Amino acid sequence: MVAALTVPTARRVPLWWRDAAGSLAWASGLVVVGLWVAGGGVSGWGLTSLGRLTGLLAADLLLIQVLLMARIPAVERAYGQDVLARRHRVVGFTSVTLMLAHVVLITLGYGGLLGEFWHLVVTYPGMLLALAGTLLLAMVAVTSVRLARRRMRYESWHLLHLYAYLGAGLALPHQLWTGQEFLTSPVATAYWWSLWIAAAGAVLLWRVAVPVARTLAHGIRVAAVVREGPDTVSVWMRGRNLDRLRAGAGQFFTWRFLSGAGWTRGHPYSLSAAPTGSTLRITVRDGGGLAQLRPGTRVAIEGPYGRLHGGVRTRPGVTLLASGIGVTPLRALLEELPGPVTLIYRAGERADLVLTAEIDAIAAARGARVFYLVGHRVPGRPSWLPDSAAHRSDVEALRQLVPDVADHDVYVCGAPGWMEAVRRAALGAGVPAGRIHLERFDW
Repeated sequence: MVAALTVPTARRVPLWWRDAAGSLAWASGLVVVGLWVAGGGVSGWGLTSLGRLTGLLAADLLLIQVLLMARIPAVERAYGQDVLARRHRVVGFTSVTLMLAHVVLITLGYGGLLGEFWHLVVTYPGMLLALAGTLLLAMVAVTSVRLARRRMRYESWHLLHLYAYLGAGLALPHQLWTGQEFLTSPVATAYWWSLWIAAAGAVLLWRVAVPVARTLAHGIRVAAVVREGPDTVSVWMRGRNLDRLRAGAGQFFTWRFLSGAGWTRGHPYSLSAAPTGSTLRITVRDGGGLAQLRPGTRVAIEGPYGRLHGGVRTRPGVTLLASGIGVTPLRALLEELPGPVTLIYRAGERADLVLTAEIDAIAAARGARVFYLVGHRVPGRPSWLPDSAAHRSDVEALRQLVPDVADHDVYVCGAPGWMEAVRRAALGAGVPAGRIHLERFDW
């Protein structure tokens, strides 16, 4: 079952917008330092003053962190989820570190340790709430460490991560009631109110209102569940006016299937077929129990997200490299992208290949080339090749399969280590970094 393409490619944001957004983020930090200086921060230099500065910078970064993951469409399309997630992580760890430094410096500045800290918490307005918020944010930071994340299911980690919003909200009263820089300057007050309102408004609009409105407007329901392999299923969904979502092949949604106890957990899955005005499809390893879904089950959506779509294409020629279940968004791109396209599909065993009948049919209809590379990993080096090609370098093998790859856009999806090996090979083959498109989902 191959859906006919009836929707336009996902929209693209000019690259200069990334520079503008990054500059605004850096500028906000300079504004915070400037307001601290204007409020007498330098003249009153000491532990307490330095503690106020670290607290202000922590609050500023906290709000930037919220904005980074607020699913603002222009930000999402400009950066892509993997880049935003990495920056969100760095900004978050930095914010929590500065927040803890703020607590220590303020406590020492007032002349004590445990006793003084307790006095500040129980005496100053909003401090108990701020302490609770700090502990929640610290908990989120600890569970975001890579080792801890790998021990948790994505859905559990994502649900726990939502406590960051509560932590940010609990920190606000402390800043409003006792923040010197917030209270003494009308400019500072206007700046901080604007930043807080922008962050809260972005979350409420793009993380709550828009997904709810789209879910209700499009009425998406499960149409069929198709077994694609021993541990792989496709879920076909139907809805109304799905072309208005402006989703592109290769993008992903966060899906909530409204049946059973796990309906609150969002699952980020890529489209495995080019979307149409009435159908969407995902294909996944069935670890989430999707094989038990019944036709007619309601589906809530967030998205579309991601930059792995035709809108980022810059050249007529395209090379798609997939590993394992990572073939699903690239199968959709193979269906949608016009022009000369080459798909290289890597798997450990023949049984691990999925959707091959569809891929072969699409390739025959569109004149695309498909290579299946099956075999165990090359021993002794991080390579994207199977062991049968161990006698060739990664760059040499890529050039042999796609001689003109240096003039192509290269799309990559698979395990993080494998994608990094492909990226290095593509760079070595002469593909500019800006024409290598991938998204890492190793949350």
